[in-house]
Amino acid sequence: MSPVSDPGSASPPTVRSRLRTLAPGLAALRRYRLADLPYDLAGGLAVAAVTVPVSIANARLAGLPPEHGLYGSILPLVIYAVLGTSRQLIVGTSAAAAALLASAIGVLAPGDPSQHLAIAMMLTLLVGFMCLAASVLRLGAIADFLSRPIIVGFMNGLALSIVLSQLGPLFGLTLTAEGFFPRTLEFLVSLPGTHLPTLLVGLTSLGVLLAAGRFAPRLPAPLVAMLVAGVVVQFLSLQAAGVGVIGAVPAGLPELTVPFVPLHQMPVLLAEAAGLTLLSFSSTMLAARSFAERNRYDVDADREIAALGAANVAASLSQSFAVTGSALRTSVAEASGARTQVAGLVAALVLVPVLLFLTGPLQYIPSVALSAILITAGLSMLNWDDLRAIHRIEPQEFWLAMVATSGVLVFGAIQAILLVVVLALLRFVRLTARPRVEILGELEGGAGYQSVARHPAARWQAGLLLFRYNGPIVFFSAPHFKREVLAAAAAAGPDLRWFVIDLLPVSQIDATGLFAVRDAFDTLRARGIVVAAAGRDTEWADRAARRDLGGVLAGIRFFPTLRLAELAYHEEMRPPLPGARA
Repeated sequence: MSPVSDPGSASPPTVRSRLRTLAPGLAALRRYRLADLPYDLAGGLAVAAVTVPVSIANARLAGLPPEHGLYGSILPLVIYAVLGTSRQLIVGTSAAAAALLASAIGVLAPGDPSQHLAIAMMLTLLVGFMCLAASVLRLGAIADFLSRPIIVGFMNGLALSIVLSQLGPLFGLTLTAEGFFPRTLEFLVSLPGTHLPTLLVGLTSLGVLLAAGRFAPRLPAPLVAMLVAGVVVQFLSLQAAGVGVIGAVPAGLPELTVPFVPLHQMPVLLAEAAGLTLLSFSSTMLAARSFAERNRYDVDADREIAALGAANVAASLSQSFAVTGSALRTSVAEASGARTQVAGLVAALVLVPVLLFLTGPLQYIPSVALSAILITAGLSMLNWDDLRAIHRIEPQEFWLAMVATSGVLVFGAIQAILLVVVLALLRFVRLTARPRVEILGELEGGAGYQSVARHPAARWQAGLLLFRYNGPIVFFSAPHFKREVLAAAAAAGPDLRWFVIDLLPVSQIDATGLFAVRDAFDTLRARGIVVAAAGRDTEWADRAARRDLGGVLAGIRFFPTLRLAELAYHEEMRPPLPGARA
């Protein structure tokens, strides 16, 4: 009889390692401590209480029936809790994603509500597939592609657009103008036609939301506002006075369905989905990282984009629309004591009986209460603090943020995505193609070599120029490098004898860069100037040997450090002793 192998000897570590790689959330759940359960239950109940009104409001913003907003808070939460690396992040529909979807739907199916759901589901499915593909290609770094000023500016513009889109319903007005400024003008002109009962209910809802947020932050303010508005409408019989309600919400869980749209719409859908993917993942990572930093743990960007992709696929198949990481719901969970991703699972579980048995009362929710919820959501997206900080740190970055905001208001959310991507590319090119150039001098007291522009006390010698290029020398920066080298040498005057480049900040060089180095240094040597390089000497020697670059690098004297290069200069420039042989 063959001996029975120990099942825990070899395979469990492999299983555990695969589990940590493919489903880090599930791996964390296997180590769950029952002591955390009471806190996660409280957090999950609070999240569910906020999710119901917010999801219904987001569905309204996207132009979809209310139940489809609720569908996005069941299966996606479960998927993310299993696959995500954040211990706290709650995913769900968001006002920002809903606004982008509404813009895309308006382009693809204007005036055809029957196609709205299919387009929203297909966009969400494409977002999911794009996120999964980005994860496979390890493109999680795209979360860092859009700089903070660009994201702040874009989100501020989107927030203002959301607020404006709900001012008409808040005042009981029907606005038809497209675009931020035309709609603002139409709103102002239409103010005399305000429906006062609707405005009364809306202001009551806003008052409850703002008061609860200020004086009772632990309360699920959107749910309280929705209930108060419903009571006011029923008690005062305002529905008979023309105050609208959302109407019947079908009971039951969603059927899993694959969306279908006409094939000719796919090119436009792919473009819209790409922009939505970029902004969804960037905003999700901002939320995930902020909570992770606050609670001292790390998140994996590549695993996060995979988890977000799977959650969006689940949202699409369950007849909902794009989900992102929700800072609002995560904050609610944290404030209620939630400690792990179990809070998201509890919220999803609580929403199941709501959809099965409690949709009846939802029909009495005043539509204007949803507008009030969306207005407060839009106002919460406005980030004036970061905008002021950006202005203090770097005024040019502030104006970059304002351009992004203006792009949303002038061109619309979808078109503005292309604008912010172009802005990001231009900013990247400007920073990398025109890196900072410094002339170095030596500070007394052994403080090393510093920029003479920033340290006037740094001393340098007329015959020796220490030059630092703070960036790669590649195809897009090579001409700039050559110009700066020759300009620095010309500014040093006719007494220049040695030109030394500090190679430590030069992180990369390509063929174009090498030829620019050769051309610039050949020009200097033609003037009788010795060309030397400090730092990375062994790296450059290995590169020259491997790639046969002797001809390109000929004539350059390499030193391990700037100090040794300076000592060699002094040794060579020292006048010969009397009687010494030449």
